[in-house]
Amino acid sequence: MKTVVAIPAFNEERTIAKVIIRAKAYVDKVVVVDDGSHDDTVLIAQTLGAVVLTHEKNLGKGAALRDCFEWAKGVGADVLVTIDADGQHDASQIPVLLNAIRMKKADVVIGSRSTRPTGMAWHRWLGVRALDMATRVKVGARVVDAQSGFRAYSRRAIENLVATEYGMGVDSEIIMRAHRAGMRIVEVPVSMHYEGLQTSSHNPMVHAFDVFFSILKFVSIRHPLTFYGGFGVVAILISLVFGFMTLDYYQQWGRVVTNLALVSVAAGVLGFLSLFTGIILFTLITVTREQRR
Repeated sequence: MKTVVAIPAFNEERTIAKVIIRAKAYVDKVVVVDDGSHDDTVLIAQTLGAVVLTHEKNLGKGAALRDCFEWAKGVGADVLVTIDADGQHDASQIPVLLNAIRMKKADVVIGSRSTRPTGMAWHRWLGVRALDMATRVKVGARVVDAQSGFRAYSRRAIENLVATEYGMGVDSEIIMRAHRAGMRIVEVPVSMHYEGLQTSSHNPMVHAFDVFFSILKFVSIRHPLTFYGGFGVVAILISLVFGFMTLDYYQQWGRVVTNLALVSVAAGVLGFLSLFTGIILFTLITVTREQRR
């Protein structure tokens, strides 16, 4: 069984050597996708014998992971392991992820943080849990750790999962796509360490909004009637309420309250536009799916 490990990296010269050396002991090949680094990340990776794919400029984690999947598919890998370049993951736990794939128990295995990792700030931990709940993909009785980048993918997953996100929302998108495709998703507990690590080049709030809006985009495309229709119905109800208040005030006092009238009109316009958007997207998506069959 051909096993490869892929490491998306951006300015990780401090830690990339340790990650590569430790990962090589458990896989057949290591590939580093350098996402426009300005330091010696590429030089170190090449010196250590890793395959290096480079981006001329920083495109985001999503673009790096797409290259990981494409490369793994191109070399005929049976299992793809992804691991972060900053050293937060323990490469010695790679066999734990591989075992579920080799035993044919899963298509996607997630190295999960069941408790707050050592050195991880409380606000970051609470943000991770909130984003997991927003993803709403469950394994057993709980929502998966959708923000963990420490994962293993079977050949089926390698060949069929395609991510469209460029930013940090790609981890959630991949899990949602795997869940929708009926793939078996398994979590295995792993330890992670954050002491002294700069675990993200993004501000935590920017990261959170990036993931959240990625989730919204995915849901809006997959369930356009529910997403846009639901918003449209709420907006129309608000329009009716404010419209009634405007008419009631006019009947009592003989004049129109401009603010109430404007809210009623604006909400009504947004509501009907949202409903029509949902209907049009639903029709287009349905036709596209029928043509692919």
